[in-house]
Parts: sequence; C-alpha cells; structure tokens
Amino acid sequence: MSKKTLPKSKFVFSIIFLLTLNISQAQWQPDFRLTIDPGSSNTSDNNARCIASYGDAVHIVWADTRDGNYEIYYSRSIDGGITWGDATRQTNNNANSILPSLTVDGSVIHIVFQDDRDGNYEIYYKRSTDAGISWSEDMRLTDNYGSSRNPTITSFESNIHVTWRDSRDGNYEIYYKRSTDLGLTWESDVRLTNDPDDSYNPSISLSGLLIHIAWQDSRVFNNEIFYKRSQDNGVTWTEDTRLTFNPGISYNPVITASPAALHVLFRDSRYGEYDIFYLRSTDEGLTWEAEKMLTHNIADSLVFTVAVSGPAIHLVWEDNRHGNYEIYYKRSLDAGVTWDDDMRLTNDPGFSFYAFVAVADSAVHVLWYDNRNGNNEIYYKRNMKGNSPITGQNISSTKPDEFSLLQNYPNPFNPNTVISYSVTENRLVTLKVYDAYGREIRTLVNEKQNPGTYEVEFTGNNLSSGVYFYKLTSGDFQTVRRMVLLK
Repeated sequence: MSKKTLPKSKFVFSIIFLLTLNISQAQWQPDFRLTIDPGSSNTSDNNARCIASYGDAVHIVWADTRDGNYEIYYSRSIDGGITWGDATRQTNNNANSILPSLTVDGSVIHIVFQDDRDGNYEIYYKRSTDAGISWSEDMRLTDNYGSSRNPTITSFESNIHVTWRDSRDGNYEIYYKRSTDLGLTWESDVRLTNDPDDSYNPSISLSGLLIHIAWQDSRVFNNEIFYKRSQDNGVTWTEDTRLTFNPGISYNPVITASPAALHVLFRDSRYGEYDIFYLRSTDEGLTWEAEKMLTHNIADSLVFTVAVSGPAIHLVWEDNRHGNYEIYYKRSLDAGVTWDDDMRLTNDPGFSFYAFVAVADSAVHVLWYDNRNGNNEIYYKRNMKGNSPITGQNISSTKPDEFSLLQNYPNPFNPNTVISYSVTENRLVTLKVYDAYGREIRTLVNEKQNPGTYEVEFTGNNLSSGVYFYKLTSGDFQTVRRMVLLK
C-alpha cells in the first residue's frame, strides 16, 4: 500500500496554519522566579493591585515571611521586566503586614497595606517619589477599635484614593479616604455603605476626577455586586446601585475604567462552579449592559485581576480545570465587545495562585505566587506584544506581482481561521471583518506594511454561526471575500 501524502501546497499551508495558531502563545516568555527564600511569599486578594507598570519600569509588592512574620516587600525592573532589582523590605515590626496594594504615576509610587501592630488590623501607607529608590516612613491611615482590611489604592497626579472594609460599626462597611497633596496629608475616613449586613472587598478605579467603586454585599440575603461613584473627586457620592440579580453568589468584584467604557468583573456560582462574569457601562456607570460569561468549564475560575489600556482589556485568573490551579489569560481588543479564547499561562506540578496583570505600551506583565518549589514563591512572566492589536504576520518579503486576498482556510471554520493577503507597495493596509448585515465586527489589520505576503488569524469564538465577510483595503485596491463560521 502506498503512503498517502498531502500535496506540497496544502502541507506548507498546514504548517503555516499551525504556526499561526501558536503565535500569541509563543509571545509569552517563560516563567521567571523572583523570590528565593525559605519563607512564604504571597500576593494579595484580587481587589488590590500587586503589580504596576509605567513605561519600562515595572513595580511589584508582596507579603513575605522570610523574617519570621509577614512583612511587605518591594522590587522593580527598569528594563521592562528583563532584569529585576533586589527585594527591599518595606515594613519592620513584630506584627503581620499583609495584603499590599500599589499605584504608580511616573516616578511616584504609593503603597497601602493592612497591619496588626496596633492590636487590630489598621491601614498603613507609604510612598516613594524617586521610582522606588527610597521610601517614606509608614503612615497610619486608620485608627479605630474595628478591623480595617483589604485596602486598595489608586491615584491621579496629586490625588490619592484608598478604600477598604471596616468593622468599626459592628459589621463590615466600605470606607474611603483621600489625599489631595500626593500623600503628605489625608482627610477623614468616609463611610460609603450603611446597611445591617456585611459589605466586602471594595475595588476602586479612576477616570480623571470621576471615581468608581464596586464591592460585594449581603444585604439582599446572598452576596451581590454593588456600585457607586463620585463625580467630584471624592467629595460627594451617589447612592448604592445593585449590579447583579441572580440566585447564585456573586463575589470579589474588580472595577476598572478605560476611555471607552467602565468594566466590572466578578465571580459567580449560579451554575454550580465559580465562573467569571463581565459587565460594562459606556456612559460612566449610569446604565449597564447585560452580563457576559467569560469562563465556562466544570472547574472553578477564581481570583482574577484585570488591566486596561485604551480599548484593550487583559484578564488573568486561576483555574483548576486540569486538576491543579494554573494561571489563565484572555483579552479583549475592542473594549469588551468580543473576547479571545482562554490561554493557559502556567503548566507545572505545583499550584499557581492570585495572579495580577499590568500593561504599559505594548507589553503585558503578569505576577503570581506558586508552590512548585515546595513553598510559595513569587513568579513573573511577560508578553512584549500582548497589548498590540493582532496584525498580519509577514511570511514572505518577496514582492508579489499584484495585490491579492486569498480565501480563508479552513472554511467553514470553528472558531479559528487564517486569512492570507499580498501587498505590492508600502501602504496603509486595513483588513476588516463584517457580518451579513454589513456591520463591522473586527479590525484585524490597520497599519502601514511593506511589500510581501501576510497571514492573520481570525477567531470567532464569541460570534454566532453564519456568513461573514472580510475586506482588504490598500490605497485604491479593495476586495471582499466570504467565509462561514459553523459551530
């Protein structure tokens, strides 16, 4: 019996197709271990932020027991995550300093954390004005008989905003305070919630002088997500707005603002396991669109964080679909309208927990803690092109004889397909996808490209089955082809 072989053209195309499907995966660099000590190194709960980036500088904070009790540690990279400075100890007392959160604006870094040096947990603050070289003394922000926990911080120029949960009223309520002089002085605590049940895990985000806060609240017998905002830099606040209405338990919201929309993510047990759900508002929190379910598998999706940059949204979380907890990632490049497929970022015999994500320019940075070494250590990885729009991959720089747009392959497809095209001159090239009604679905390419042959992957995981069209435009050249998504 003779051996059956693929025609040469189909074999080459198949190899290119497989390579293209793995382009985004290959852009993620290997895991990098940042701590090596016998203690336990832990990141924070997901309402906080343990990593922030500004240009080529990447800053991280965590809690560490190398000194016998938990202390806050800090480290930075000034070359985009290639190399890292030594871990520097930020607290020094016999109590536990845990759950740090940081925010960065240029060379100024602000950190908050909870600390029980006073007999109960209080919120403390410190800052660096020289990009992490030197630090101020610890400043105590709360002073009451209750427990002040889970702080998170954000900043814009000289305005610093902190929110946390506090039990001074008998039950946990959400509190807030601000500084308008870059953290030198702080105004009085402001109580944001007032109900007989507990309010937990606040998350805060800024859009100029507009402040957004989301939290989980049990006032309606099961935990639901609530929201409020201030339009005057924290002077006055709106009434509480309930965002979720379902029989499941909604936990751990994360809120973040981008120029195009306001985004809230939370985990929810309505289908048995915990999944991540997404809400967005395009009118600064006045109205909210219908929920979207971002994860759906038989395992739990937990402890997620999100970062935005323009229309791009980056999500990381932990997931035990493979038997142990690993870190997963997905993104949206169109302000939450559509989302890429889940991508597994870690693959080791240990457990990977509590991931955080930050974005600067085209790079995406991810931080988490991992017990693959027997104790919890801090790990990091990056994708230097993770915040860039998907563009055509140049597979040949030979100048083609003519502009062309080839039929996508495979076709029909589910959910991935590859589109090939040729460019004869150095021109602006756009490649867009439309639905059967002529509505633009996605921009795949929008950049100036040199002569050559290109390929780009299109993913239709969030689209319905049906006919779609893709259109290539470059100067006076325009052509359209048809493709079929079949699920």
